[in-house]
Amino acid sequence: MASTEARLRTLIADNLEVDGKPVDSSLALSDSLTNQGLSSMDLVSFARVVQGEFGVELTVDDCMRLKSLNELIDFIDSKS
Repeated sequence: MASTEARLRTLIADNLEVDGKPVDSSLALSDSLTNQGLSSMDLVSFARVVQGEFGVELTVDDCMRLKSLNELIDFIDSKS
């Protein structure tokens, strides 16, 4: 099975857009999705996709607390 990072990057490429353009899934692990122009509503919607893919629960507080892709990967891996 693909790594958490690879699966997460695929979800980003398949599900996230800003101004009608896909979010670059090659962004650095230290980057924040909000810095890419995503709204808090976009993040909550993406959290639902992540929950479905990984079988983890992400609360709104988790979405606001997890600032970088690396933090999200660590969170997912800790719940698996």
